[in-house]
Amino acid sequence: MKKILFLTGTRADFGKLKPLINSVKKNNKFDFKIFVTGMHMLEKYGSTYLEVQKHFSENIFLFDNQEKKNLYNLDLILSKTIIGLNRIVSSYKPDLIILHGDRVEALSAACVGSLNNILTCHVEGGEVSGTIDELMRHATSKLSHVHFVANNDSKKRLINMGENKKRIYVIGSPDIDLMLSDNLPTLDEVKKHYDISYSEYSIFCYHPVTTELNFLKDKIDHICSALGSFDENFIVIHSNNDPGSEIISLALEKLKKKDNFIFFPSLRHEYFLTLLKNAKFIIGNSSSGVREAPILSTPTINIGSRQNGRYSYDSILNCNDNEKDILKSYEKLKKLKNVKPSRYFGDGKSVKRFKKILEDDKFWKTDLQKVFIDK
Repeated sequence: MKKILFLTGTRADFGKLKPLINSVKKNNKFDFKIFVTGMHMLEKYGSTYLEVQKHFSENIFLFDNQEKKNLYNLDLILSKTIIGLNRIVSSYKPDLIILHGDRVEALSAACVGSLNNILTCHVEGGEVSGTIDELMRHATSKLSHVHFVANNDSKKRLINMGENKKRIYVIGSPDIDLMLSDNLPTLDEVKKHYDISYSEYSIFCYHPVTTELNFLKDKIDHICSALGSFDENFIVIHSNNDPGSEIISLALEKLKKKDNFIFFPSLRHEYFLTLLKNAKFIIGNSSSGVREAPILSTPTINIGSRQNGRYSYDSILNCNDNEKDILKSYEKLKKLKNVKPSRYFGDGKSVKRFKKILEDDKFWKTDLQKVFIDK
């Protein structure tokens, strides 16, 4: 029986990995564990490890990788995660480590996997963004042995990075399986769970760009001023725990006095997808605006540089992070009609492809010695 270790550091990446974990759980050919760390362990972000625990209580390792006095020092978090994960790997001895995305926890897992000669799989590598996350994503890909990517464009980028095309599997984005299914909770269920009274609403989520911290206060002040002038109800989701998040939180305080704003540290992934599906639009710089929103035909006002180079679609309106540009995009958004759903990131069959790959003996014989492939 093969042992598989998944790593999750945020509610967002857990939402991506959960369909894959459930697939493994149903298969008696595999044993699995989940290493739960990162933002999951922070009370200010909702202690979301409890959500993982609820679904997979007997299969998780909890590890607090946060530096209490240096919460935003990502290099310290990286090193601490490596130490904690190494202990688990030494005892559990997995045959495969599966990690997702571009966060520091994923990079930690890729380091541990590659340096301990454990087959390591990176989910959704080969993508681009306008932040330091892109550096971590590409570094994670280079340290991983195999890749489960969302589409052929991601595959091409990995090939351009010297990766062997035989190690790259196009499966689509796993959470699209859920988005295109009938298994999402109803809007009434979600509103009741979170005590949301708005009949109509939009979603706001804005994260710090760590390479632009000197300008962050001015930018978030412009954004808050624009939001305050909208005749809209807003569900606000707090930013991630990158450096600069406190600046954003402080600026948002002025909006908490308004009746048309309701705030959440984070939202359960399935519940968030239902809210996004039924929202008038999403505004900010979250990747959800350029990935999930187009799949659900929800328009996006994408602010600033954080998603630079990423997917462009008719329903995504890009603007600079100043009040004038945001208001212009808001007026353009009002004129959008009949937004068609995008299938750029997947068709809802990711789990089926994932299962087929894991059940192929050839996959488990992947050579752990990688070779750079020149184009």
